[in-house]
Amino acid sequence: MACWLGAALFFSVVVAPAAFGVLRSFALPNAGEIAGAIVNRSLGVVNVSGFVIGLIALLTGLLLRGSSSRGLWFVLQTTSLLILTVATAVGHWIIAARIHAVRTGSQVRIDQLAANDPTKILFDSLHGYSVQALGLAMIAALVALLAITRSFKN
Repeated sequence: MACWLGAALFFSVVVAPAAFGVLRSFALPNAGEIAGAIVNRSLGVVNVSGFVIGLIALLTGLLLRGSSSRGLWFVLQTTSLLILTVATAVGHWIIAARIHAVRTGSQVRIDQLAANDPTKILFDSLHGYSVQALGLAMIAALVALLAITRSFKN
């Protein structure tokens, strides 16, 4: 899970901004579309792997719970893992799927639409939800890691 958290953080802080920055520096007319495709594919890997890791950790924690499983740390760990799993699933199978539908349904590239265009507004809204879902998943993973570490100390 720590590796996933590092990968998600690296994606958010380095990969996504770099893809847009580098491609736009070449002044390509479709730079935003290419960068979006790169980011979308990378985010898919981050979300699906977060879902799988969260699900495995959640099931493992529930199956291997010991005498300390009734404590606050177990509840915090389980809740955080559930949030991680749900947030990455929603981010991938709901939000990203809707973003893809908006992109493919638009007659014009998203970055060429006016700021007040309904399609652009919808896309920007979905993008915001995607960022929030990944951010929530990352916070949940951090809390779960801390709770798991703390439960081993007890």
